[in-house]
Amino acid sequence: MQTKTKSEGPRLRVHGGTDTLGKPAYDFSTNSNALGPCPEVLTQIRLSDCASYPDPEYHHLRNALAAWHQVSPQRILFAASASEFIFRISMLVGQSTRGSASSSVSSSTTRLVSSQKTVWVPPHSYGDYVLAGRAAGLAIVDDFHNADLIWACEPGSPLGQNQAGLAQMIANLAGRSGEEQVVLDCAYQALRLSGSPSLNSQQRDTCWQLFTPNKALGLTGIRGAYVIAPIQAQHWQQQLEQMAASWPLGTHAVTMLHAWTLPSVQDWLRESLTTLRDWKQRQIALCVDLGWKVEPSDTNFFCVTPSKTIQEFRTDFLHTMRAQGVKLRHAGSFGLDPCFRMRVLSPPMQDAFYRAVKQYSPDF
Repeated sequence: MQTKTKSEGPRLRVHGGTDTLGKPAYDFSTNSNALGPCPEVLTQIRLSDCASYPDPEYHHLRNALAAWHQVSPQRILFAASASEFIFRISMLVGQSTRGSASSSVSSSTTRLVSSQKTVWVPPHSYGDYVLAGRAAGLAIVDDFHNADLIWACEPGSPLGQNQAGLAQMIANLAGRSGEEQVVLDCAYQALRLSGSPSLNSQQRDTCWQLFTPNKALGLTGIRGAYVIAPIQAQHWQQQLEQMAASWPLGTHAVTMLHAWTLPSVQDWLRESLTTLRDWKQRQIALCVDLGWKVEPSDTNFFCVTPSKTIQEFRTDFLHTMRAQGVKLRHAGSFGLDPCFRMRVLSPPMQDAFYRAVKQYSPDF
């Protein structure tokens, strides 16, 4: 069967948050927990020892995360950020040969790829999946059955919903050779306000589970991630470790990730989710009052479709809002051109957004 691939032009990196105008006063454009930073974690970060190297093997942190997730410490590996791991595993898939997962990535046989490797991404998902695949020489395919690397994210961005058909996808892959690599991006798992995951623990154990707690802690300025490797993936894990730079985590990231396992920090997170649920309902009501269509979401962010006029003059509208300190995230880079993605903010910030839209909507 011939593999069908997608041919697209270059993608630009599009992110929310701070831009050339600085930090927005009312920033709806990221997915960070608006109740953050978590005070306890922030205090620990400020008190952390930045005069010394961290343990290059991160033994203490590895054991703490393994105990918290109830997995073997040998299954934990670290990344400078989620995006760094996305690029690293894409490169490994791109340069490995089928049936040679146990070979060294530096060997000449690994570089002599017999055919182009492939990657599948969800229809609406983080742009780095595609960017990393292209950098690694992977072809983007429409059918996950034909992919060597498969991306999943649940709840996903920008819609904040479960990935459609994810459990069936994992079931379909169960009887295969195991050469394909499935990565489950868990970035928003801790920010789930409703619903439940599609996968059970056995299904998750077949995936590379990628965790980035900085979003849930409201500390996106601190970079650092960790991964739980699939069971029976020792060869792939060894190669990923060999491809990593020394000390992928600095002291601040080590402190943040270790604090993530503390019961008091998890208690703070649970309380923040209760508040975010109330704030979300209020923010949705304001969007509805503006005549904007709100898409369903299980997370602290959701997509909205504004009026046709705002869509037609979207660039001018976004610039006008940004001049008022309000930043929205256009969802075009996710394949949802009519939509904006909005995170849930506090009532005073919601009111500032509402006033700005009401004031300038007649211009559009």
